[in-house]
Amino acid sequence: MTRPSRLARYGFADNGARATDLLGADGLRLWDTTTQGPVDAAAADLLDALSKTADPNLALRQLHRLAESVSRAAERSNGARATGPGSVFVHNAATAELLGELSGDQGLKRRLLAVLGASSALGDHLVANPDEWRTLATGKSGLPPDAEGRLALEDSMGDRPPTVPALRTAYRISLLRIAAADLTGGRGLEPTMAALSRLADETLAAAYAIAVAGLPAGTPEPRLAVIAMGKCGGNELNYVSDVDVIFVAAGDEDLAAGTTVAARLIEIGGLVAWPVDAALRPEGSRGPLVRTLASHQAYYRRWARTWEFQALLKARPAAGDLALAQDWLADLAPLVWHAAERPEAVADVRDMRRKIIDNVPPKELEREIKRGPGGLRDIEFAVQLLQLVHGRIDETLRAPGTLPALRALVTGGYVGRQDGETLLRGYRFLRGVEHRLQLQNLKRTHTVPDDPAGLRWLAAALGYTALPGRDAVQAFRSDWVGHAANVRRLHVKLLYQPLLEAVARVPTEELRMTPESARKRLEILGFADPAGAVRHLEALTGGVTRTAAIQRTLLPMLLQDFADAPEPDRGLLSYRQVSDKLGSTPWYLRLLRDGGPVARRLARVLSLSRYASDLLTRDPEALRLLADDDELLPRPRQALLDGFAAAGDRHATDPVQAISAVRALRRRELFRIACADILSQDEELAPERPLDVDTIGMALSDVTDATLGAALRIVRRTKPGPAGFRFAIIGMGRLGGYEMSYPSDADVLFVHTAPPGTPEGESSTAARGIAEELRRLLQTPAPDPALGVDADLRPEGRQGPLVRSLQAYEQYYARWSKVWEAQALLRARFVCGDTSLGAEFEQLADGVRYPSGGLSREQVIEIRRIKARVETERMPRGADPNTHTKLGRGGLADVEWAVQLLQLRHAHAEPELRKTRTMEALDAECRAGLVDSSDASAMTAGWTLAAQVRNALTLVRGRPTDQLPRHGVELAGAVLLLGGGDPGEFVDRYLRLTRRSRAAMERVLES
Repeated sequence: MTRPSRLARYGFADNGARATDLLGADGLRLWDTTTQGPVDAAAADLLDALSKTADPNLALRQLHRLAESVSRAAERSNGARATGPGSVFVHNAATAELLGELSGDQGLKRRLLAVLGASSALGDHLVANPDEWRTLATGKSGLPPDAEGRLALEDSMGDRPPTVPALRTAYRISLLRIAAADLTGGRGLEPTMAALSRLADETLAAAYAIAVAGLPAGTPEPRLAVIAMGKCGGNELNYVSDVDVIFVAAGDEDLAAGTTVAARLIEIGGLVAWPVDAALRPEGSRGPLVRTLASHQAYYRRWARTWEFQALLKARPAAGDLALAQDWLADLAPLVWHAAERPEAVADVRDMRRKIIDNVPPKELEREIKRGPGGLRDIEFAVQLLQLVHGRIDETLRAPGTLPALRALVTGGYVGRQDGETLLRGYRFLRGVEHRLQLQNLKRTHTVPDDPAGLRWLAAALGYTALPGRDAVQAFRSDWVGHAANVRRLHVKLLYQPLLEAVARVPTEELRMTPESARKRLEILGFADPAGAVRHLEALTGGVTRTAAIQRTLLPMLLQDFADAPEPDRGLLSYRQVSDKLGSTPWYLRLLRDGGPVARRLARVLSLSRYASDLLTRDPEALRLLADDDELLPRPRQALLDGFAAAGDRHATDPVQAISAVRALRRRELFRIACADILSQDEELAPERPLDVDTIGMALSDVTDATLGAALRIVRRTKPGPAGFRFAIIGMGRLGGYEMSYPSDADVLFVHTAPPGTPEGESSTAARGIAEELRRLLQTPAPDPALGVDADLRPEGRQGPLVRSLQAYEQYYARWSKVWEAQALLRARFVCGDTSLGAEFEQLADGVRYPSGGLSREQVIEIRRIKARVETERMPRGADPNTHTKLGRGGLADVEWAVQLLQLRHAHAEPELRKTRTMEALDAECRAGLVDSSDASAMTAGWTLAAQVRNALTLVRGRPTDQLPRHGVELAGAVLLLGGGDPGEFVDRYLRLTRRSRAAMERVLES
């Protein structure tokens, strides 16, 4: 083994060659070059300690330099000629004392070597001041030196202020002790930041005293306060940073002397420790250095921008007249805690964060741990915005420091526990990296080095060591990337949550409500039963639990949303019912608080729709759908068919359980579609892809198809019928036309075919049993909404058999069919069951609904006669024909009869007219020149509005209705669902559009 290789084991570079020179006979005399080992046990212990420092090579070089400096200082004090670095290393009593103390004082050894290995700047300071290594020695009591940030000034100075050089020396000694305690693991991040901030306070106070003492003779001492801002104000100062301050004078008589003191204090701060920056003062560097208390008050009341109030979150007294500083803080506190109510406040904070990122040089962006994405500023901005919004009424959030404020936000329920812990870990990690970077050269930096040597040093300084398969740098990079990604994710989650803007818009006095003030406020908001509403609020917010705290945050904002609806009381009651069912689950309130627009979406759904509220109270977990825009899109048809079938198949041996599973899935899908419908007309809460009435009709039809298909599978397992027996369900009416609405029953026909050799009666009995059982399972009362299965459009209506064979249908339509039955078949399509049988029925229907040669004159007259009869006989008693959406003038039936008449007359010659959907058929008729484009537009507008109103009324009432009321809460609710506006004007618009639609229909029927 070669000479230097054994030293290399201690982590020294160059295979230990340079270390041999520094440690050998001409150096520190700790290494025996003959035996290739330490000279004694003490030397071995010292070498082992060097190897554990962040940079053993730097620590050794600095220790050698320090020993040389100690030696030279001793020689000079004994009268020897002064020598400089590079001269012969003279061992004397001073070097023996240094090395002896390092051997005897284990604490000194750890602290001194840790500083020498982590900070070349502090090492240089020790070399330049060879006696100061003693300040790191363990005291006689066995305790380490004071590292709390207190200035180590000489007692002999008495009440006199120190000189600037003395202050600088005292500052460096205190900084040295703080760094030593930090590097040896004797304290965590927060005590280190607090000690650095206390050191700044004491340094500012000493500089203030020097500046006051330097005033011209006879000048009275001004009443001047020094306010700490920024990191210093938050008690989270780092090693190298500007110290942000604001100067406040009591009155005009203090301005001249106060400005002199302030300017001198800034000068002293730069000479002693760090730049003192007063740029956060009103008007920044363009404004006066010192302002009076009244001037500050006037400025912040009239001119201050949001970022200036954000900066005041960290303000605290630091030096000078502390009573004046407290007066200044008390004066401005009401302004700070109302700043979030400004309309632009939340957007301002977000914009400021974006500007900070934009100002980072692109080549440094990925390495910036302070200003870059995923950096410290992400955490600070998120915390400060939450403080501004929620701290208006919750005084526990008014902590100037980031970590105390974050903990308070978690305790108060404004930030989730897991999210809060992730941010705390991220902050500690990033500030730890920042501290190590700055300690190295005592320079202001927040950029991770990109050179391999710099990364190796940083990883070692942070305590990373090589692991099997991963070196220290890789371990550091992995942690850094993970923390940065989590910080960025949570920054976006917290800073950009819509709930934050909604809460910010609620005035402070509404957030802080006593029972009496709450009752008055609820009356103003339009609650019909304020006392009952107060009881709901007390039940939701009573106690000191996190659940109650989160509800206290949510409810003031939700109350305003409830109040925007026609029946606020119902919205609050529904919210309480949902909260009572889900309040104990761990995800419910977390989803409302953190789930983007979920809380306000829920408020709109509950306050406007009985239909959706009833579905939600039966299935509260469906609330999760409101968190994701993709979940507010109708599911693809095939996914529904497969999913419903699979749900039934999971309970193959129990038809009751199977149909319950299918109906539960249908309930969930109805809630999904209803919520998307309710939210689609709200500009702020609408999903990314809002739904129109055509999409809703198709989605509801797909859900009905899937329900019927799954139910048929369930029934066929218990009633299979004869071998080879075929059965199918044909959709009719709105189901066949993919135009289902919320109250629509499933209009169907049941068709079957008997296998060869099976008697017709046996096949018919099996088919009837299947149809009856299917209807029973889907219509039985249950917690989930029933699906009515209506077969009244079958031949002979209710007087005819429930099911028929394909041959029986063919015979009936050939011999007995009436024109209205051909009209009903225009919407016939296969839904589920035997696919080939469904296709055969559709082929049979084509011959009836698209008759060769069209309709005779007598048949057209018959259709007109039936249409007139329907209008007079089927219109409900007392209904207003002008506003009845289904049978009223210009409504659904008018347009559908017009479209279907043209299909019956011309679809045999115009294949493009063979559509089951009304609007598709009308569009085809317009393109074929059968309908004037203006009439087509009028009928489209009338049909679409009538369909929208019918759906909206069902959503509002929770039960079917076709009558648009002329006034009342149901009209107001429907109007809100359809985009808002004046209800009276909406009725006028409905009448106008349907009148045009009616006129267009009459022209078509008379043509």
